[in-house]
Amino acid sequence: MAKANDRGGTLSRSALRRQREKEQRYKTVLRAAETLFARKGYHQTSIEEIADLAEVSTGAVYFYFKNKEDLLIKLMHEFGFFLREWLGKELEKNDPTLEGFSHIAESFLRDFCVSYPEKITIFFRESVGQSREVEEQRKDMFVRLTSDIRDVLVDIASRLSGRFVSDVAPEVVAVCIVGIYERLACHYVLWQDRAVDITDIVDETVSFTLGGVRSLLAPEKKKKG
Repeated sequence: MAKANDRGGTLSRSALRRQREKEQRYKTVLRAAETLFARKGYHQTSIEEIADLAEVSTGAVYFYFKNKEDLLIKLMHEFGFFLREWLGKELEKNDPTLEGFSHIAESFLRDFCVSYPEKITIFFRESVGQSREVEEQRKDMFVRLTSDIRDVLVDIASRLSGRFVSDVAPEVVAVCIVGIYERLACHYVLWQDRAVDITDIVDETVSFTLGGVRSLLAPEKKKKG
């Protein structure tokens, strides 16, 4: 089906082809930047190198992106959406219980971190210490992810004892979980290049995480009679 244009009509086949080509070039440039930022580092990568890997001109890169920082911000936004989408799919596959939550935690370490090292590298390493705009993108992603996890924990608690010991407890746990798993990804995948060891720490990490969750759940009230 032909897409509608801004004037209410439909795009011709040639216009649709040009639109697809533009979208493909945009994605190609973005993937080239992702590869080089992860491999060489953000500051060590030039626009010329990105254009060369993407097999486009430097002018084409600037047509789609204002500058190198714009590329980084777009990659971070994409990563944030990708991670939250992944989390949503994992939630759909697992029951809203502590056991189901532990499966999601295991999957993040065993599958996500190992399968997407470039995305992990850019968000957890290359985006640190950059401009205010980049930091705002990082903060927004962490706030949204923390909120997602907090909502999951509240739902789990409602199916167990009914609540946490305080209103702030699920948020505190969510913040801790995001921080712990970020550090694990940095330590094993980025800093020490020991992604293979991730599978060996899953049980310990999940036990530690669930222990914290259980410790802040309010005890079940005994039924009268």
